[in-house]
Amino acid sequence: MGALFILIAVSVLVAGSFLFAFLWSVKSGQYDDDYTPSIRMLFDNTLITSENVKEPDTQITDPS
Repeated sequence: MGALFILIAVSVLVAGSFLFAFLWSVKSGQYDDDYTPSIRMLFDNTLITSENVKEPDTQITDPS
């Protein structure tokens, strides 16, 4: 029976720490913008110009 009280106390402590971490992250602004991170991978970081576009290799080599 004593082990049950210890497990309940530990689980309340863990739940409280998760609640504290969640409230701290909300207060610090971690969840302010939830749209931009989901579409950030769709945008290129570099500007595509004619200088940095690599031309395809058109020379055909004989594999044998």
